[in-house]
Amino acid sequence: MNADTPEPVKSLRALAAAEQDCRRCPLYRDATQAVPGEGPSRATFMLVGEQPGDKEDLTGKPFVGPAGRVLDQGLEDAGIAREQTFVTNAVKHFKHEMRGKRRLHKRPNNYEIERCKFWLDVERDLVKPSVIVALGVTAARGLLGRTITIGKVRGKATDLTDGAKLIVTVHPSSLLRIEDEGERHKAYRMFVADLKVAAAAQAGGGKSGD
Repeated sequence: MNADTPEPVKSLRALAAAEQDCRRCPLYRDATQAVPGEGPSRATFMLVGEQPGDKEDLTGKPFVGPAGRVLDQGLEDAGIAREQTFVTNAVKHFKHEMRGKRRLHKRPNNYEIERCKFWLDVERDLVKPSVIVALGVTAARGLLGRTITIGKVRGKATDLTDGAKLIVTVHPSSLLRIEDEGERHKAYRMFVADLKVAAAAQAGGGKSGD
């Protein structure tokens, strides 16, 4: 399947296969593989991160590294079961630079985010979540098509055109970069509070026909 002249994708399995063949931007050249979204085909919650990290690139699964552990704990503390969520990324290939033998993360640029929005839109159409959580600015841009400031919108439920509720928060990897323990705990509590807003948005009523 060529995503520029797409054939209809009718299942998550077919979508994952199509993503492996994606050549919409150059990131596939240096990545091990595309990392498709993972979770129930009719999940209530969709969590959208930035891109796969090193461990995700090697395993082919989203959020299995250190940031994934923070996310898992945050979901548990917010009362959201990860096995009932669909977890994906705005960009499906790992963008990095070599530092010796290490592969260091590089943030996707706007072109790469826009080129990969095609796949994110297909995921949303297939899963039809009632609540979507954008983890960081890249995820928010992939969902909204524009750059936003997290501090201005985080923790608020916004209506999307397809009827889903969007909640924007920080990416869990940002918590790992906070060196001061007190500040890190404070940031984590704010992260969990944002996830609780998502849980409340779902409890307040999702879309019919999910």
